[in-house]
Amino acid sequence: MELPILVTGGTGTLGKALVPGLVAAGKDVRVLSRTARTGVAEGDGNSPGVEYIVGDLSAGQGIDAAVAGAEIVIHAAGSAKGDAAKAAHLVDSLQRAGSARHLIYISVVGAEETPFESCIDRATLGYFDEKRKGELAVSGSGIPWTILRATQFHDFIAAFAELGMKLPIMPSFSGFRYQPVDAREVADKLVELALGEPAGLVPAIGGPSIYPMADLVRSYAKATGHRRIVLPMHIPGKAAKAQRNGANLARDRAVGQRTWEEYLAEKVGAQKLGAERAGAD
Repeated sequence: MELPILVTGGTGTLGKALVPGLVAAGKDVRVLSRTARTGVAEGDGNSPGVEYIVGDLSAGQGIDAAVAGAEIVIHAAGSAKGDAAKAAHLVDSLQRAGSARHLIYISVVGAEETPFESCIDRATLGYFDEKRKGELAVSGSGIPWTILRATQFHDFIAAFAELGMKLPIMPSFSGFRYQPVDAREVADKLVELALGEPAGLVPAIGGPSIYPMADLVRSYAKATGHRRIVLPMHIPGKAAKAQRNGANLARDRAVGQRTWEEYLAEKVGAQKLGAERAGAD
C-alpha cells in the first residue's frame, strides 16, 4: 500500500493548488492543519484521497502523528514570521519518526543573498532570513532533500496592495522590483519534484516579467476600481539594499507563464462574479 504524501500548509495559497495537483497525479495526501476539518481543501475536487491531521508547526504540537510513516513530505507552510521554527519542529519530528526518504521545501529567491546584520534588516525583511534558516534546517536534517526557491507570488503583491488601499496614500518600497510568479505554477513544479528523487537545491522558478513595486500596487488599485496616490518609501538597512540590487529576482529563471496582468484580470473577474452572485441571493 502506497503511503500518502504529507503536505504542510495544505490549506494556504500554495497548498490549495498543490493538494489538487498531487491528487490529480494519483497520490493520496495527508494535510497537516491547525484546525480540525471534516471536508477537504478548497479546489481538490472533494477527493477521498485527502486526509487531515491536526497539528501546530509553530508550537511543535501534533506533528509526530502527522509524520508517522510518511516517506515523502512537502513543507509548504509559510508565513511572515516563524518559518525557521516551523521547519525545525518538522525536522525534529521527521528525525524521530525515521521514515522520511524525501523532504521538499519551498523557499524564496534571495534567501541566501540577502544579508541580515541589524534589527532593521530583520524588522523589514525578516521573512528572507527565516526562509534561509529553514533551508539550513532542511539541508542539515540528514533526510534526503529538495529545495525550490520561488519569487514572490502574485497573491503576495495583491495582499500588500489591499493593505495599502486602506490608507489614504498607498505605500511602495522605493527601488524595489518584483518578479511575481503564479502559485499554481509553483505548485505544479513541487508536484513534479515530489514524484522524483531528492535533488538538493534545484533551479529557481520566477515569473515572466519584472516590475517596479510602485507599478504593481498602482495597477492593482486601478484594476480593482480604486484611485490612489502611490508614495515610494525608502527602506534602510543592508537587506533592503540587497533587494534594491535585485537579490529577490531570478532573471535567468523567468520560466513562469502566467503574467501579472492575467492574474489581475482573473482576480477582478472572480470578484465581480462573487458580487453578482451575492446580489442575486
